[in-house]
Amino acid sequence: MIQDPNTWLYPPIEPYHSAHLDVGDGHSIYFEECGNRNGKPVLFVHGGPGGGTSPEDRRFFNPNAYRIILFHQRGAGFSTPAASLHENTTWKLVEDMETIRRHLSIEQWQVFGGSWGSTLSLAYAILHPKRVTELVLRGIFMIRKKEIDWFYQHGASEIFPDVWEQYRDAIPEPERRDFVSAYYQRLTHEDETIRLAAAIPWTTWEMATARLYTSPEVLSALVKPEFALKFARIECHYFTHKGFFESEDWILKNIEKIRSIPTVIVQGRYDVVCPATSAWDLHRAWPEAKFMLIPDAGHSSREPGISRALVSATDGFSAKKHQ
Repeated sequence: MIQDPNTWLYPPIEPYHSAHLDVGDGHSIYFEECGNRNGKPVLFVHGGPGGGTSPEDRRFFNPNAYRIILFHQRGAGFSTPAASLHENTTWKLVEDMETIRRHLSIEQWQVFGGSWGSTLSLAYAILHPKRVTELVLRGIFMIRKKEIDWFYQHGASEIFPDVWEQYRDAIPEPERRDFVSAYYQRLTHEDETIRLAAAIPWTTWEMATARLYTSPEVLSALVKPEFALKFARIECHYFTHKGFFESEDWILKNIEKIRSIPTVIVQGRYDVVCPATSAWDLHRAWPEAKFMLIPDAGHSSREPGISRALVSATDGFSAKKHQ
């Protein structure tokens, strides 16, 4: 099997099964399976919230070794209703993951998530530790106030002042003391034109800062109106409600519940979206987990150094016994 020599990604693969699953509350969740039907189960948890998955996300796993499951979270990707905020919380998403696991008759699975996907993966593992064989986490994000403020209020703006202007100028000056709240008012407005006018600069800001280098062509391909509306609206909803956690240190306070789960943490040193300090805080609280700080990478899982580390992790876990 020929892997990309730069990224180590496995060759493109198509699902052998895809469907929608009714999870209640009016939500229908899209999921797909690919790889080896009898292989080690792994669940890919996408970022955002609201980001969805792409075909490349299947390529972090050896298709001969893994039964690869991807799903689109409530309101995201192919899940319906699109961009819905109704009963859309972290705890509902954790329940959805369990619903998928039971539906597929899987006893245990590896959980793989990056950015917001790392948040949700950690929350799931803390609540269902016996269901998780291993964790592979990238670009650690714990929805703490300092993390939100850094990227959406002031901090990353000092590194990307050119892109920041578009994000900043979408909000009138009197409302700029709290950009997240100002955007949330617009992204939940009854007028679709107003929602979209906020979704484009919000999404552009994040997509433009996710890699060490993003070409204008790649950026324009990423920021499409339909995707932007789901991404920005759901993401801002979660940030406004602080991820629905009872305290911002909820994950760190509950590490003891997952300390024994074999885990790899992959972090780009120059990650502007989810700065390395969050991964470092997790590493300090959880030294048993393998910590990999990639010296020449930003946030995206597509950065070659990041993808190589992620594939190395999944390859290393692939031979472990599965049920």
